[in-house]
Amino acid sequence: MRLGVLDVGSNTVHLLVVDAHPGARPLPAYSHKAELRLAELLDADGAIREDGVERLVAHIAEARQVAEDKGVEEVLPFATSAIREAPNGERVLARVADETGTALTVLSGEDEARLTFLAARRWFGWSAGRLLVLDIGGGSLEVAYGMDEDPDAAISLPLGAGRLTASALPGDPPGPEDVRALRKHVRAEIARTVAEFARLGTPDHVVGTSKTFKQLARIAGAARSAEGVYVPRHLGRTALEEWVPRLSGMTTRERATLPGVSPGRAGQLLAGALVAEAAMDLFGVDELEICPWALREGVILRRLDHMG
Repeated sequence: MRLGVLDVGSNTVHLLVVDAHPGARPLPAYSHKAELRLAELLDADGAIREDGVERLVAHIAEARQVAEDKGVEEVLPFATSAIREAPNGERVLARVADETGTALTVLSGEDEARLTFLAARRWFGWSAGRLLVLDIGGGSLEVAYGMDEDPDAAISLPLGAGRLTASALPGDPPGPEDVRALRKHVRAEIARTVAEFARLGTPDHVVGTSKTFKQLARIAGAARSAEGVYVPRHLGRTALEEWVPRLSGMTTRERATLPGVSPGRAGQLLAGALVAEAAMDLFGVDELEICPWALREGVILRRLDHMG
């Protein structure tokens, strides 16, 4: 059957259309993205402003029309931290349902971590052993660890690249004091969680998912996306540590000229790099491998498992 997964995240509304059936890997058929950047559309209390709600409704309606045009039999719509944490989130969900007919499922942070872990496990297989999976989204950082398809530990922290950029990095480029303050905050938040994972043992394989990790790996020398999803891509901590001070001195426009960095994500790249560097350092990771699959694929895989 042809499935569509509609991901309403902090940065984008992304419809991924796949051809799938139980027991087979989902084959991507079409991808439709609309830039949202909800972190920039919040009021002082963190509620989504009216212009943000209108943009969200319009993008979801457009995605539903695309899904219909592409022959999608079932759409799996979900939302993550941007709506989950907004004080007016329930009203926004009701309005989306009224105006588009779409009932968004709001995933918890732990749900995000577990579904992303499932996707990484299916991609790398059982031979990868104990997996540590790191995912940096627009609103949150997810960390999961385990030997099976359901992780033994899974957490979500409010350390998304978009959130941190909007709240802690004014200026273009930001001032050194702001960068240092954010670095300190990120490391303190992650350090609180390290013991929970350390007691589970050293992972056999460390994986990074999400656009942030992909872009950081690309500027550090990983293969271009045009070379295909099966080309191994890695990110080393040493290379990342060398890039962080360079990124902190760049403007958004300058970052957008780096290989693999899109103009829409360039402004968030420094915050994402600070989170990635801190996570790799505090979890003792010298190198991680980029996984092409993440949350959207995890949602699809879980749906297929239930069908089976």
